[in-house]
Amino acid sequence: MALAPGCPRCSTPVAHGGEGVGWSCPDHGLISPLWRPPEASYDAFADHLRASPSFPTYLPWPMSPGWTVSDFAVVGDGPDRTAATLTVTCGTSELDGPVEMIVVAEEAGTGLGSRAAGTVHDDPGADIAEGPPSVKVRIDNQVVPLWPVSISATGGEFDRSVVAGEAAGRWLWIVLRPASAVLLLQDDWILRDVSGLGPPLLEMPFGGPAPLW
Repeated sequence: MALAPGCPRCSTPVAHGGEGVGWSCPDHGLISPLWRPPEASYDAFADHLRASPSFPTYLPWPMSPGWTVSDFAVVGDGPDRTAATLTVTCGTSELDGPVEMIVVAEEAGTGLGSRAAGTVHDDPGADIAEGPPSVKVRIDNQVVPLWPVSISATGGEFDRSVVAGEAAGRWLWIVLRPASAVLLLQDDWILRDVSGLGPPLLEMPFGGPAPLW
């Protein structure tokens, strides 16, 4: 497999304790490992999809001209035990210049979305579903409402916008840099589960700037 193991909640190196013990992180204890490629490529993405055959992997679709898939990851200790997937796409918009978009689908409590968003809690929090959603995206025929997730408690730069909601019984996170790029989602943005896409994957461009998560 062209994917390397890591912790879904942090970048600390992980260790495998042998058969029956599993993977562990010095900061988070026993974990379900995150698998991420050294660099984005078609072959590595094929490995990613084989590692998560029954779990959605979402990408903006169709890919806008000039946009590329710059990173992806899957959390799980087997193809039938996937807990999360992540994709990163990058490109440019007329108003924002360079844009990075992270999409995470995960089971509750996994922590990958929080890591990508730079927030302090594993799940989006109590603000979800309070008041009207700030944006909506489409997945197949479903309209998915998304609410803003505060990053004010992180103590870092406010260089991103984070929205989250629920899709197919799982958390859906979208992280956009720069923060103003969240306006892109006002244009009826479509996400597609590419886990069963097949030959059209050959047309997808891979590469781009190093992701920031």
